[in-house]
Amino acid sequence: MITKMSITNIHVIDQDSAYDFYVNKLGFKVVDDIPMGPDTRWLTVSPPEQPDLQLVLFPVKVSKMFPKEVAENLIDLIKKGIFGCGVLTCNDIFATYEELKSKGVEFIKAPTKEFYGTEALFKDDSGNYFSLQPINNFGNENDI
Repeated sequence: MITKMSITNIHVIDQDSAYDFYVNKLGFKVVDDIPMGPDTRWLTVSPPEQPDLQLVLFPVKVSKMFPKEVAENLIDLIKKGIFGCGVLTCNDIFATYEELKSKGVEFIKAPTKEFYGTEALFKDDSGNYFSLQPINNFGNENDI
């Protein structure tokens, strides 16, 4: 029986830029940063209060895994914001929204009350988007 997910990936366009975004803007912690050849590395980060979940910042570039046409198409889709990567939670959505905005995070939706609770949407430096929600968001009448 599967008991949990421990590692998943986010396709990024540039690992160095993604490192800066996830570590310096979002406050994630680096778990692994291991060279894997002349221009590739295994780079994983974790949300600060969830060290058992690692996100691989997986670069999309021409390689055996991504032939030129595939890499170009995937990069184009990432830049267009086609991929939603997940829901991130915080204690205070309004304070977190202001903090992240002050660090240069691009929001595509400010905190807004929806039928399922309050949500903000932002993009990472590659174009992947995330939902930001307060902890215990669903059905919470006091979240906005």
